[in-house]
Amino acid sequence: MGFINDFKAFAMKGNVVDMAVGVIIGGAFGKIVSSVVADLIMPFVGLLLGGHSVSDLKVVLKDAVVQGEEVVQEAVTWNYGAFLQNVIDFLIVALCIFFIVKGIAKMSELRKKEEEEAPAPDPEPSAEEKLLTEIRDLMKNQQK
Repeated sequence: MGFINDFKAFAMKGNVVDMAVGVIIGGAFGKIVSSVVADLIMPFVGLLLGGHSVSDLKVVLKDAVVQGEEVVQEAVTWNYGAFLQNVIDFLIVALCIFFIVKGIAKMSELRKKEEEEAPAPDPEPSAEEKLLTEIRDLMKNQQK
């Protein structure tokens, strides 16, 4: 039972839960960015390349072996288009994360600046100061 309690304490620590949430959101964010690259950006790049899909770009290293209508051995290809699409995908994800981290840092900096600018309230007078203030006020009232 000690192992289960130790694991439960570890899993429920704030950092582990925060990291898990970050991984889940990051995975979903990666899918969105991959879709933006594959479905929105790359078709335009393909048009610039003469109407070819970037992910279909390849160099045939060895042709397929065909006997009649049956393919005996598949062609050996170097699929640089899929690699190129993944590189562009990575660069866009990295750029988005850069902007998010930069924005969070800016917001944190502004929040710290606001906290520094806010004046600290005057400290509560000590019991001795309160007593001396009362004595002073009583002496002023007696002089009048």
